[in-house]
Amino acid sequence: MQTKTGVPALLLSPYRLALRCLALLAFLGFGGHAAANTLTQNVSWTIDRAGTTTKYRVVAYGDSIYAGYNGSTLNAAKYAAPTVDAEYLSALWNADIESVRRAKSGAVASDIYNNKIVAERSYMQASSTRVVTFEMCGNDGLQARSNFKGQTGTCNYAQLDTAVNNCKTYVAAAMDYINANAYPGTKLKIISNLHYPGYAADNVQSSCRDASTGATVNLQALFLPRIATMNYWMCEFARQKGFQCADSFAQYMGADYDSNGDGRIDSDALRYVAGESESAYVTRLTTTLRSTIRDANTHFVSSTSSYDYIQSDDTHPTYTGGTVNAGLFGGTTGTGAARYTSFTNGKSPIWNQYGHERMGWGLSTANPAAP
Repeated sequence: MQTKTGVPALLLSPYRLALRCLALLAFLGFGGHAAANTLTQNVSWTIDRAGTTTKYRVVAYGDSIYAGYNGSTLNAAKYAAPTVDAEYLSALWNADIESVRRAKSGAVASDIYNNKIVAERSYMQASSTRVVTFEMCGNDGLQARSNFKGQTGTCNYAQLDTAVNNCKTYVAAAMDYINANAYPGTKLKIISNLHYPGYAADNVQSSCRDASTGATVNLQALFLPRIATMNYWMCEFARQKGFQCADSFAQYMGADYDSNGDGRIDSDALRYVAGESESAYVTRLTTTLRSTIRDANTHFVSSTSSYDYIQSDDTHPTYTGGTVNAGLFGGTTGTGAARYTSFTNGKSPIWNQYGHERMGWGLSTANPAAP
């Protein structure tokens, strides 16, 4: 095992090794509040295409989703969504593509904005940068959900509303900052919005009671409109500020066939529509098409075939292609050949079989034809 300085871990001084062990215990929860901790998981992986030395960069900022978190404090998925997209770009541009993931598992939107996008802006300022992408707000929502689930007595919705407002604030700020600071030759700026982890598990009643009705609240019915609001503003701000929006909610939560007979594939029908109002979008997801939303643990690619997009933690996307060091003992900088060097109809053979593959394909649909 190597530290980020390249020194074998066993050669660390006893004092430094003890500190790292304590840090690991604290993160795993033996020190108390594990949910409040964050874990930096930075990875740089270059797709090395045969016959070319030209190299361009994709820079991805985010939390555990872009990190490729898999439950480990030491490693992460090699092919998280941004690196999957790098494979598509390598084939499209006939070039080497460096996927730089600057991610922090457990981080809320303000943390990603301040300590990744702003503090680590140099990564997107490199002259090789052609794509900048980010995702955030998932931990704002997860923390607010955990808070609400723990409530008894009269329900307090304040933290849920704060999560939505913070998301809107920092998504807009992130786009403005990237617009002002990314390398001028950047061809694509794109955000990925939120899937709804634990959708099926949330179809239960709260332990608290609403102040007006005196009744308990269905958690799924409470959380869905708020996730929809976050996702609307991610895509709407993208429209306003020159970004693209990869609608991961639609790709994860809607089947790839027409389940309700309305003449549209569910995953297409759930997508954000440029120019629609917030109320129209939220109503479409929470009422009109609510019956077509399904837990991403069982993502139907046809009426008879499905794949599991969510790991056993009921939160993070599934992946394939192995892992790389990313966590307490440093990150990985590496190079490897693409798994796939060409894509029929713009899709890999496994584009819809794993959560990260699906998200990476979603990012790829906005890729410019040339660098």
